[in-house]
Parts: sequence; C-alpha cells; structure tokens
Amino acid sequence: MKIEFNGHHQKNREEILKCIGDFGNEGAVLYGGTRNLIKTFVLSDGLTINVKAFKIPKFFNQFVYHYIRKSKARRSFENANYLISHGFYTPDPIGFIEESNWFGLQKSYYISEQLQMDFMFRELTINTEHPDFEEILKEFARFSFRLHEKGIEFIDNTSGNTLIKKESDGTYGFYLVDLNRMNFHEQMSFEMRMNNMAKLTGNEKVLRVICAEYAKLIGKTEQEVYQTLKKKADDFQYSFHKRREIKNKILFWKKKKK
Repeated sequence: MKIEFNGHHQKNREEILKCIGDFGNEGAVLYGGTRNLIKTFVLSDGLTINVKAFKIPKFFNQFVYHYIRKSKARRSFENANYLISHGFYTPDPIGFIEESNWFGLQKSYYISEQLQMDFMFRELTINTEHPDFEEILKEFARFSFRLHEKGIEFIDNTSGNTLIKKESDGTYGFYLVDLNRMNFHEQMSFEMRMNNMAKLTGNEKVLRVICAEYAKLIGKTEQEVYQTLKKKADDFQYSFHKRREIKNKILFWKKKKK
C-alpha cells in the first residue's frame, strides 16, 4: 500500500485511513457512477473530507498504472498541488492511497477537503437569469485566460468540473475538480485554448459573454474568438451525443440478447 499525505493533514492520517478501511460500509455517497464512487466523511475535529474511490483498472491497466504510469489518484493529488502552487483553486488536497498486489494496481483513493460551494458552472448554462450572470462569466473568462497563460490544459474542462464559490470580498472563486487528466505546456496556441474550453457548453449566450472578455485579453476580435469557440463547442456536442447514441444502441442489443 502506498500512502502520501500533505504535511498539514498528517494529524488526521490514522482517522482517514480508518475511513478508507470502512469505505464500503460507511460515509455519505456524494456521487456514484459506473467508474468512480465519491463519499464524504466527517472527522472528529469537524473537518469534512471527500474521498474519491477509482474503479479497479482493467487487467492490463493494473500493470500499467503500477509500473509505468501514475495512478489517477496520484495524478489528482499532484495536479491539485500544482494548481495551488500556481495560484489557482481546487478543494484542498489531503492525500492519495494506492493498494496493489504483485501484478499491479488494485484500489486507489484521492482525498481532499469537501468544498462548500455555491453552485457549479453548469448552473449558468441552464439558468441565464442567474444573479451576476455576466460578471461571473467575465471573471471565468479571465480565470481561463490566466490558466492558459500558465500553460495549464485542464482536459476534463466540463461544466460540472468547475465549482463556484462567492468569496468574502464579493468576487467569485473557481475551483477545479476531477483533476487526473491535465497537461502542462510552455505555451498554448489559440487553437489549443479554444479546444480546451469547447467542452464547457454550447449555450450561445454563455459563450458570447466569455468570448467578448477573452478576446480583450488575447488581442483578437470578439467575432473571431466566438466563431472559433462556437464551432468547436458544436463539434464536441455533436460527437458527444453521437457516441452516446451508439453506446445506447449497443447496450440495447446486449439487454435484448439477455
């Protein structure tokens, strides 16, 4: 078993390890998907932690994630620390745990503090009458530009992976989650930047506000930024729904055969 904790969380080490040991029977389910399970636990000092249990990799990937590539849990932890060290927000990373056998990785967990967010970015794509709608999106555009200027490519940059919290000074903080897939570059081209935001939404009103602000920062026309991002967003939405349609057909035939 490999265990790594950030120094200031060492005091909770034994209690957190007990939570991991009881993970199957204890904790409150926050998200239960086909690939990963997320639960929260309240520690004796009142701290609420978020534990993300990754699905056991398929046979060959067990070997890969143990001997060749870093596990998703470890990458989540290291990427979270990288973001914070570069002035960006993510729920405070506590540590990661890997359980392996002689062949390869079995169970793995990423542990962070549970963030008391106000809403997800997704809410803005659904409710365009949200209070401070335009100001939040302008702040988000500035946040995205700063991320790209640092060469940070957040691959799973979807509307559900940015949590938003109104800070005490009235500004909005953007907290990134689901961090196991990130790339780091010396520079990001305009195409790379637009590709990186294409998964967020196809909502025209949302994109208009983001593109107008981003254009000012990157020194391009609002129309050029909007046309590029809108096309990439539409292409992503089309591919996403096409894949889902094919997957549903496959699952239908599997169920029919049973």
